[in-house]
Amino acid sequence: MEQSIAAGRLVVATQNAGKLREIRDILAGREFEVVSLAGLAPVDFPDEGGDYRENAVAKARAAALQLGVRALADDSGLEVEGLGGGPGAYSARYGGAHLDDAGRVQHLLDELGARPGASRRARFVCWAALVEPDGTTRSAFGECPGEILAAARGAGGFGYDPVFQPDGFEVSMAEVADAVKNEISHRARALHALLGPG
Repeated sequence: MEQSIAAGRLVVATQNAGKLREIRDILAGREFEVVSLAGLAPVDFPDEGGDYRENAVAKARAAALQLGVRALADDSGLEVEGLGGGPGAYSARYGGAHLDDAGRVQHLLDELGARPGASRRARFVCWAALVEPDGTTRSAFGECPGEILAAARGAGGFGYDPVFQPDGFEVSMAEVADAVKNEISHRARALHALLGPG
């Protein structure tokens, strides 16, 4: 682990409570303090586009340079074969801004319909980026392959977790224990690749 990270705080550049909680859990026990944007000056984040890595870097860079902090951000999404790789980088906005997580899950199921087999193959993907106050940038990728279930199952996690069954499991991502999810998830793999094993 780099001494520059171990020496202080790491600000997570997100306003997504579920994502923040998950990142804190994944990075628990590290030698640096993981903090949120709460209590800091407002950050002017750029609009997100269709490229995960560019989105993650842009968010981390905005926080790092505007606040003068070491900032971490990620951009992630769900890619489904039967939807041509969609919703992809637009997963958080899939179906329209008026939908909540449950609404987006239902929209996904409606779009897939009763399609079987390969069309339900999917993967969660994540790019994580770390930007230093001087603009130095590093990034890393992680993915978790699986398939889309016929119906939502489980109350854990957030986003599309209730309809995603990771390879090698008989339960949805929303049904696995948090400790397990934080080992196998796309976000965990990206963060460990970026920051090294815990």
